[in-house]
Amino acid sequence: MARFILGLVELGVSATVHLLFGFYVFSSAVAADISQAAAASGFPLLRRPATPAAVEAGLVDVAAAAVGDDHAPVVLDGSPPPIVLVHGIFGFGKGRLGGLSYFAGAEKKDDRVLVPDLGSLTSIHDRARELFYYLKGGQVDYGPEHSQVYGHARFGRIYDTGHYPVWDEHNPVHFVGHSAGAQVVRVLHQMLADKAFPGHDTSEDWVLSLTSLSGALNGTTRTYFDGMLAEDGRSMRSICLLQLCRLGVIVYDWLDIPWLKNYYNFGFDHFEMSWRKVGLSGLVDLLLGNTGPFSSGDWILPDLTIQGSLRLNSTLKTFPNTFYFSYATKRTRKLFGITVPSSVLGVHPMLFLRVLQMCMWRHPQSAPLPYKGYRDEDWEDNDGALNTISMTHPRIPVEHPNRFVVDDSDCHPLQPGIWYYKIIEGDHILFIVNRERAGVQFDLLYDSIFQRCRKHAFRKSPPTMPNETSQ
Repeated sequence: MARFILGLVELGVSATVHLLFGFYVFSSAVAADISQAAAASGFPLLRRPATPAAVEAGLVDVAAAAVGDDHAPVVLDGSPPPIVLVHGIFGFGKGRLGGLSYFAGAEKKDDRVLVPDLGSLTSIHDRARELFYYLKGGQVDYGPEHSQVYGHARFGRIYDTGHYPVWDEHNPVHFVGHSAGAQVVRVLHQMLADKAFPGHDTSEDWVLSLTSLSGALNGTTRTYFDGMLAEDGRSMRSICLLQLCRLGVIVYDWLDIPWLKNYYNFGFDHFEMSWRKVGLSGLVDLLLGNTGPFSSGDWILPDLTIQGSLRLNSTLKTFPNTFYFSYATKRTRKLFGITVPSSVLGVHPMLFLRVLQMCMWRHPQSAPLPYKGYRDEDWEDNDGALNTISMTHPRIPVEHPNRFVVDDSDCHPLQPGIWYYKIIEGDHILFIVNRERAGVQFDLLYDSIFQRCRKHAFRKSPPTMPNETSQ
């Protein structure tokens, strides 16, 4: 009984902290949009631009908010290859949440950067399909077999013009994936190699480089604290944070308020959960778990368990002509032989409890080990969302070629087909949403990533940059 009560208290604290952070992000976006709309309307008393602190922190992209980038898609052509920033779970791309930037304005560091908006809670598979059509153009095709198995529409959003329609092996792209975004790119890369897009002659060489930033390459034990069952990595406990999330998402999608969904979308439109489609009886079925993505398992959390990542990784390759670099984050250290949070003030309040819990994770003795050779102690270091061991390079079920890097100069010249990885101090959201938290580290990190893409990751010769003068 005491354990049950303690669990309810933990659930209440976790839910409250996450809701407050979500409200903070949402209200920041709304406030910025209102001030921009007031400025555009010509009302002097309402003409309050976004605060310098918000702009400096990367919370607001004033230009995006002013011109409405969702109505004027950026279309790139030619070279150098674009850098595509792929968001993680609960993330958003350019055009959502007004002028808010998921990557805290890092996209402004280069003239040829794309920030796609993918389903924030949809499965890795579905997000990979969406990413392809975002770049190439056309109607999103989730695949006939996958759509039939998981019970949703085969076709989704239509991109009249892709954001990089010339994309092919001669015009490849650089991908930077944060959190689950890194695994989305890996699945897309494999689909390209497998020629899984009808009407397109794709190949593995369409991807020039992949940079994983706190990437979910091997799953995370956090999923079990949030509510996934460690026994199978697919099912949820009946009372947990994820169940609250499930109920909220179902109601949000069922209400289907157009302006609200344009502002932020979980990405489940292809499941057709709107009241216009399913009515009141459909809502009951969704809430009872009889239908929808949470019933079929076609959403992102099962993909982020260790078991789910193992299933994905068993089909994914590291390709010999692609460059790989990974930044693994951690906010833990050893104290008298025990793994503990390395800082109190340095960990975001939303993540501190999970940092502490993940340090103490022990796989249930009654459950089969998720993979051969699994040890609890290997998974103790973490950043509050992912385990550090998961972020370095693909490890399960087979370890991919890799090389630990202390200084960036240690890996020059870069060799393709090898996962170079670096471990840095920081929690899972240090380098996104609010650049003020990371301070100078923010610029050092993204400058390093962009410089590597532009000057060190190429197959024939360094690309010529616009307005670059000969030395």
